[in-house]
Amino acid sequence: IEKEKENIAREIEYTRGFLNSVVKKLSNEKFVSGAPEEVVNIEKRKKEDAEIKIKTLEINLAALNA
Repeated sequence: IEKEKENIAREIEYTRGFLNSVVKKLSNEKFVSGAPEEVVNIEKRKKEDAEIKIKTLEINLAALNA
C-alpha cells in the first residue's frame, strides 16, 4: 500500500507540473490570439483532463489513507 501511495503522489506531482505548463500557455496572450482555434481548444481539453486526473488521483490517495 505504501508503494502505491508513493506512486500516486508522484503522479499527482507530475500532473500538476503538466497542468501548470498548460495554464501558462493558455494565459499567454500571444499564443491564444495567434494559434488556430483548434490548437487552443486542444490545450483547454488538456487542462480539463489534467484537472480531472488530479482530482481522481487525490480521491484514490485519500481512500488508501483511510
